Amino acid sequence: MFTKITRKHINNTKPKLRISPTVVAFIGTIIIMIGGFFLSYNYINSKKVMAYDYMNNVFVAEASENGIEEENIIGDSDTGENISVDPNQYIGTLIIDKIGFNKGFYPKESEYNDVDKNLLLVKEADYPNVAKGNLIIAGHSGTAWNSFFNDLYKLAVGDTAKVVYNNKTYTYKFVNIYKAPKVGNISIYRNQNRTTLTLVTCTNFDKTTQTIYIGELQSVE
Repeated sequence: MFTKITRKHINNTKPKLRISPTVVAFIGTIIIMIGGFFLSYNYINSKKVMAYDYMNNVFVAEASENGIEEENIIGDSDTGENISVDPNQYIGTLIIDKIGFNKGFYPKESEYNDVDKNLLLVKEADYPNVAKGNLIIAGHSGTAWNSFFNDLYKLAVGDTAKVVYNNKTYTYKFVNIYKAPKVGNISIYRNQNRTTLTLVTCTNFDKTTQTIYIGELQSVE
């Protein structure tokens, strides 16, 4: 004979699952560490933005004594152009020998004047032949196929860039490189008595800021 085993017997004989205090303490420690990491990360980021704001404010205070003013890229500007161009053809080329960069850009009204397709000539930009104007070009950084400005981080104050436009070569020297929080718009600090080139891109390995490169015109050939 044998004893018939029913579900009641199985339920009554099933051992209870117990978690040791050591495991509970370990899990609690991990949760606390993760929470602390996110709190610290947010705190550091907030301090970083404050630091950039402070640096920019200091720069503006010093710059005001040297003829440098803040210029928000909002509004229209005079392009100084009276020539007819094909909006789907390059009208100029940006060349930076130090990093082996050579890339054309389209007129502002072109469908290809798009940071996701090419370099972006922002709507507030002046063309190179505008005296005391500001040619503003933006581009992506990163690892995607359209990250044309990924190597800009290798540039330093004193390096040069050239823009070939309307059969002339404009040579600029970078006089300032600074970071700003990525908040959807930027302020450009430049000497408005000089003709300038401004390059804008996301900061490498930092999703919270963008880097601005200010070049001043040195010669036209």
